[in-house]
Amino acid sequence: MFGNRVRRAGGFTLLELLVVLVIIGLLVGYVAPRYFAQVGKSEVKVARAQLKALEDALDQYRLDVGHYPSTDQGLAALNTQPTGVARWQGPYLRKDVPEDPWGNPYQYRAPGEHGEYDLQSLGKDGQPGGTGEAADIASW
Repeated sequence: MFGNRVRRAGGFTLLELLVVLVIIGLLVGYVAPRYFAQVGKSEVKVARAQLKALEDALDQYRLDVGHYPSTDQGLAALNTQPTGVARWQGPYLRKDVPEDPWGNPYQYRAPGEHGEYDLQSLGKDGQPGGTGEAADIASW
């Protein structure tokens, strides 16, 4: 009576595997865009925090020296004493001047169009203007 039964080998059928793959694909399609949107927002926050740290270092430089570094001296003046600047008390940053979160240098100009200096990141696209993550992030 029980001798004629065929034992089925354990495992998954092709149909079961395809259903699981479809479910995983749907989850990835739903979760991934939300995750990467959060990554973009965090890069903007990092850029703003770095700008604030650079602004603080520039202000300390001005208190010591009496003026902000020139455009030619640039942000490098925060770590290396410029020629002819006697009252320099730096370095004003613990590490080298960082690049923005997208790997581009911060733009510095003194005197600036918007104040004593202009300091900005050109955003994700590295071009002036833009919207969203590609928008410029500025000190003014």
